Amino acid sequence: MQLNELTAISPLDGRYRSKTQSLATYFSEFGLIKYRVRVEIEYLIKLNQLGLKAFKHQFSASEIEALRNLYLQFNESDALEIKATEKVTNHDVKAVEYFIKNRMDSLGLGNLKEWVHFGLTSQDVNNTSIPLSIKEALHNSILPELQKVIAQLEALANEHADVPMLARTHGQAASPTKLGKEIMVFVSRLKVQYAQMLLVPHSAKFGGATGNFNAHTVAFPEYDWQVFGNEFVNQVLGLERSQPTTQIEHYDNLAALMDVFKRIDTILIDLSRDIWQYISMDYFKQKLKESEVGSSAMPHKVNPIDFENAEGNLGVANALFEHLAAKLPISRLQRDLTDSTVLRNIGVPFGHCLIAFSSLQRGLDKLILNKDAIERDLENNWAVVAEAIQTVLRSIEYPSPYEALKALTRTNSVIGEKEIKAFIQTLDVSDEVKERLMKISPMNYTGQ
Repeated sequence: MQLNELTAISPLDGRYRSKTQSLATYFSEFGLIKYRVRVEIEYLIKLNQLGLKAFKHQFSASEIEALRNLYLQFNESDALEIKATEKVTNHDVKAVEYFIKNRMDSLGLGNLKEWVHFGLTSQDVNNTSIPLSIKEALHNSILPELQKVIAQLEALANEHADVPMLARTHGQAASPTKLGKEIMVFVSRLKVQYAQMLLVPHSAKFGGATGNFNAHTVAFPEYDWQVFGNEFVNQVLGLERSQPTTQIEHYDNLAALMDVFKRIDTILIDLSRDIWQYISMDYFKQKLKESEVGSSAMPHKVNPIDFENAEGNLGVANALFEHLAAKLPISRLQRDLTDSTVLRNIGVPFGHCLIAFSSLQRGLDKLILNKDAIERDLENNWAVVAEAIQTVLRSIEYPSPYEALKALTRTNSVIGEKEIKAFIQTLDVSDEVKERLMKISPMNYTGQ
């Protein structure tokens, strides 16, 4: 079978391809190869600008442009050429090196091609390419979709800021709240985690076979290669160089990024379940599409599938983030290869996040407030103002007010407005206090 959306094993590249295809630029095999070419080219240019006497020719502006075009105009044909070379070398980064050397011959720079990958190990290329791809995927593709979810929630919270709603603690009727405030809880939580996520550095390793610039130093001992490495990683690539390191990046900050995404996903799972519950309670109805089918057997149903889809994908993402965060910072001695195969899955949890963000946007856009159901629930639960009444009574030092309200609410099978107001009339308090108590209802007992 030909690989396409029907035959792909992963739903990221199959069923959900339309939602995740923006990530292919960053996390596909093609994307990884392109980032490797980019790092190698930028390193070569930076090395050339160092002024090493052995580097007999300094690149002109046009030569630098031609070299950069090797990654700026990188295409699938180039990637296939590198993959063909990899079958011979059995080494993916070495195949990239040979590709660039061949192109330098074509550009008339063949006499300088041995400076490609000079003094580097493959992890200097991988441990800069991958964090760079993650950083750019986040800012260009993933975070804009998360921002849309947060913006939708904030708009929904503001729209329903004044809608009183029965709260439920332990699943039981509790002191009323405002629907907008309950949604704003999620907005606040997401914004805090989003801000923390932005503080996590995109760290990269760059320093040779064991992190000490051994090869660079033995060839050119007069240069401060640590300074060179910092300038290249921090200024040229826009990452933050880890120092000191072994052959590979520590991955501690990458683990921190995974952990903050887990928290964001957990908040969104919590949101999905609450909205699902509000829909089941009829607080929200959903916009209908004439052609859509809610159930293959029950024509009346409009299922909250967007929130269920989001919850499922967020769960898968978190399982993968958990493994990545736990595994990547651990490596035997100066390096083992277990991180390599694991890192090839780095785009998978982000793909599931992207699907979830899309589902949440679609689901939130369908919500229609059913004020009648919300008001009916409040009207049917006058017992919740018992807290208000007993607290006012306590404030004027009325004897045993909690016990009095407890007896009322637990001995009467029905507690409605009539029963509450009849109880208030029996209280030995001033008319002013009675008037104050009579004004309390489930609709206005919502605090600040």
